[in-house]
Amino acid sequence: MPESHFQEIRNLALFANIEADGFETLMRGAYVHNFPPRIDLITEGDPPDFLHIVLAGSVDLYSSWNGRETSLVTVRPVTTFILAASVNDVPYLMSARTLEKSRIILLPSEDVRAVFAKDSAFARAIVTELAQCYRAAIKSTKDLKLRTSLERLANYLLRQRNRTGSNEFELTLEKRRLASFLGMTPENLSRAFKGLVPYGVKVNGTQIRIADPEVLIRFAKPSPLIDDHST
Repeated sequence: MPESHFQEIRNLALFANIEADGFETLMRGAYVHNFPPRIDLITEGDPPDFLHIVLAGSVDLYSSWNGRETSLVTVRPVTTFILAASVNDVPYLMSARTLEKSRIILLPSEDVRAVFAKDSAFARAIVTELAQCYRAAIKSTKDLKLRTSLERLANYLLRQRNRTGSNEFELTLEKRRLASFLGMTPENLSRAFKGLVPYGVKVNGTQIRIADPEVLIRFAKPSPLIDDHST
């Protein structure tokens, strides 16, 4: 792998404090690859041959069962997936595919486990990242189980407003995938958007406008224990 990518990886909290020889071990077996859109990267149930790092583009993590499919999370630069399977050497619980042209680094999971066993700083960083992933999963479960579909959509739009810093923004997910992510059918999502019109939400294709954020906030009742990914 070109050394030009080394600093990008070092900047990740997961690799920031790893010892030099351990980092060299990981980089020695790593390689970077450019993938076109809609390419399957991993399949749930397969062994975890590699830990992936997204440098550019975006990746959809999803799962399928009994003829049904759901999107679980979208991975954007610069971050890893799927760490738990690589560390524990257990099958992937999710599949992954590129959503757009993406540049991804692949680290052999065998090397990740070898350095994990020897480097205490790397081990602590892995535990910290897995703890963050666990908390994110709990928040996602609370969102799905405690809120109605209308409340889930409202809070999703408020999170996108906070992310962009604007009351007008473009949806980053196509509506079919957004419906899946929010635990709805596309038809229910369409009805939910119409249900938010009285709260000042205006939709034009993928363009969203929140006319009065305070009205939407009073309806959605966002909670930092669900919606704030930094806590």
